[in-house]
Amino acid sequence: QVQLVESGGGLVQPGGSLRLACAASGSIFSNYHMGWYRQAPGKQREMVAIIGSSGVTSIGNSVKGRFTISRDNAKNTVYLQMNSLSPDDTAVYYCNAVRVIGGFVSWGQGTQVTVSS
Repeated sequence: QVQLVESGGGLVQPGGSLRLACAASGSIFSNYHMGWYRQAPGKQREMVAIIGSSGVTSIGNSVKGRFTISRDNAKNTVYLQMNSLSPDDTAVYYCNAVRVIGGFVSWGQGTQVTVSS
């Protein structure tokens, strides 16, 4: 089972940018589809962005045009570049891994992103 550790969260002003990173260990990274999800207080967890093992991406409608996802298989890391942040982006961001064969799912512990002036 893969272990996931997120980093890069914090406090940022509206209009600013952040880059989140999720480092994976314990399994072969390229065997996993990777994703970012977020959960704001009182709301359901929502998909932000997904990148398949082949590199194909899918971006959530609420962040399309502002966020991008990428992966570096050599570093076992997936990134979420977040631009033009607004207070609505405030949430705990979670890294997710789904094994291509078998569909086993792993989650990171989450990293807080707060957008506020």
